[in-house]
Amino acid sequence: MAVWIQAQQLQGDALHQMQSLYGQHFPIEVRHYLSHWIESQLWDAIDLENPQEELKAKRLLDSLIQELQNKAEHQVGEDGFLLKIKLGHYANQLKSTYDRCPLELVRCIKHILYTEQRLVREATNSSSPVGGMMDSMSQKYQQINQAFEELRLLTQDTENDLRKLQHNQEYFIIQYQESLRIQAQLSSLATLPPADRQIREPNLLTKRATMEAWLTREANTLQKYRLDLAEKHQKTLQLLRKQQTIILDDELIQWKRRQQLAGNGGPPEGGLDILQSWCEKLAETIWQNRQQIRRAEHLRQQLPIPGPIEELLNELNSTITDIISALVTSTFIIEKQPPQVLKTQTKFAATVRLLVGGKLNVHMNPPQVKATIISEQQAKALLKNENTRNDSSGEILNNNCVMEYHQTTGTLSAHFRNMSLKRIKRSDRRGAESVTEEKFTILFESQFSVGSNELVFQVKTLSLPVVVIVHGSQDNNATATVLWDNAFAEPGRVPFLVPDKVLWPQLCDAINMKYKAEVQSNRGLSEENLVFLAQKAFSSSSNNPDDYRSMTMTWSQFNRESLPGRNFTFWQWFDGVMELTKKHLKPHWNDGAILGFVNKQQAQDMLMSKPNGTFLLRFSDSEIGGITIAWVAENPNKRMVWNLMPYTTKDFSIRSLADRISDLNHLLFLYPDKPKDEVFSKYYTPPLSKAVDGYVKPQIKQVVPEGDPILDAEGDFDLDDTMDVARHVEELLRRPVESQWGGQQS
Repeated sequence: MAVWIQAQQLQGDALHQMQSLYGQHFPIEVRHYLSHWIESQLWDAIDLENPQEELKAKRLLDSLIQELQNKAEHQVGEDGFLLKIKLGHYANQLKSTYDRCPLELVRCIKHILYTEQRLVREATNSSSPVGGMMDSMSQKYQQINQAFEELRLLTQDTENDLRKLQHNQEYFIIQYQESLRIQAQLSSLATLPPADRQIREPNLLTKRATMEAWLTREANTLQKYRLDLAEKHQKTLQLLRKQQTIILDDELIQWKRRQQLAGNGGPPEGGLDILQSWCEKLAETIWQNRQQIRRAEHLRQQLPIPGPIEELLNELNSTITDIISALVTSTFIIEKQPPQVLKTQTKFAATVRLLVGGKLNVHMNPPQVKATIISEQQAKALLKNENTRNDSSGEILNNNCVMEYHQTTGTLSAHFRNMSLKRIKRSDRRGAESVTEEKFTILFESQFSVGSNELVFQVKTLSLPVVVIVHGSQDNNATATVLWDNAFAEPGRVPFLVPDKVLWPQLCDAINMKYKAEVQSNRGLSEENLVFLAQKAFSSSSNNPDDYRSMTMTWSQFNRESLPGRNFTFWQWFDGVMELTKKHLKPHWNDGAILGFVNKQQAQDMLMSKPNGTFLLRFSDSEIGGITIAWVAENPNKRMVWNLMPYTTKDFSIRSLADRISDLNHLLFLYPDKPKDEVFSKYYTPPLSKAVDGYVKPQIKQVVPEGDPILDAEGDFDLDDTMDVARHVEELLRRPVESQWGGQQS
């Protein structure tokens, strides 16, 4: 069912929230009359942070205006005449509003559609039977919303009590003034003749006694009202703290954890809209209660009555200031993290957001955010509140940015689009630690005030750890540091401590997540693949997965110590496999055509029982980023399994894997029994077209030498010679004709 049809069926607060999405910036009539068109556009395909997407946004704006004008032209009848004028007016209004900033229209409509979907989803969940059918997420959201409703009622109750207290106090002051007037009259009796005094004095004395009794009683009542109000505020603040803890220490921390895992290829962390709406509700409720406490303090100052209320109000004021400080400082977050492997002299971006900025009107005086790169030690000192002013570990260009308020979405954020790390200052390293194990972080800081400068906040937030490199060759090892940190960092850690060793299944989860993300494949690492990796990591021969479940792998084993008999680490080998698969083998991996994680002996055992010409593809044990073909063939004396020398990225840049398999006629069946053309033909390069202008284009083909097999030291076919010829031909074909043939005419 279309979202707009469901949105129109919302009721109560949900309907009010939906209606509040619309206004002059985007009239609800436009949503109604163009609902089908709006919901059929690919709004999510536009990256709001990329200025180059403005052209796409402009086309959508022009289409929207055209649709509105078409809708207006087709209106007939008396009612249609009025609607025709109204829709035409909206078309002109939207053009003038968004013509210079079409990306803002996209931001506005994405926000509207997302919020409508959320409201419809919440309404659907709340109307379904409670219990097993409601998932834990819905239950959690329902509990948070119920707590907000309770806070709203408590705040309304204390507001009513405060008004009642104010009214009673004002009446008390009037009566107190009256008692002073009676006292003044009694004092003036001394100037009257005794006879007159005797007539008037008893009446005034009675009035004074009655008034003083009333004032004493009413003063006690006012004191009780004040104490009752303070107790109610204590209850409200207690619930506020609890709600804030759930939102900031549970929901926001979980969002940050998801953001960290997304850096390893985990699912997207999700939008901040729901979190922002909760934080804004917190801010609104806190501010209302703070104003109430200040008014109660003002009433106490107007009419001091001895008792504990002064101390109670001071305590309440201190508590609510702590609560709002925690909210503001915790909701200054990094929405889009800087890259965690950061290359010097290379442009990078980040986005910082204040989730309560709009609600606290911070944008009325837009704050400026500054970005600085600091070391792990400096980050530790910062969190201990040690004086680290002006400390940095490098120089970032374009590191200042003003926070902008987006009216349509109510977000206050700073978009750093063109930062660049000019230089880095490294610290002394410990032991075997390399430059690619050293962690830095980007510190974002700002200052702003709320409530007419009543409260001034210094806010800071740290990015996820970054590893700084100066050359692309360092990327592999830097990625390992980031992967380990993202996967195994614990909440609330001291920067940037991570365990030195982890259980093998934990590491399997991390590298599987990374593999799927890098290769962009739903086909991850199977249990058999993980057993192969365990055998490689631990130099083991066991095929039983259970043997590895309780084993641990240290950081040194992962990416500091070379594998036995090799000059590369476990991670360097695995990363090479990912890179090769991502760049050249992705379709074949997705098709299941590459077994990949099989060693030479396993390949031999698998192939020996198969017909001649059966082959499989496995990743090379001896070379980073290599893949080899193993096949079974008849030898004059016996059947043998042969292995081609591994192909690498360099080879596949000349001729693809599918074409190479096509070239080799002795390869017939992909293990276990699929004809090779059935698997690979859709990836073969089409035959060359006819000659153009009398020229015939040459082509490269791969061959395996005939006769006695040429083997390398490990029993592999050495195709270096034939590959050298192929590369030489490739180079010749790329040269201009004149340079090859000395300028002769062809």
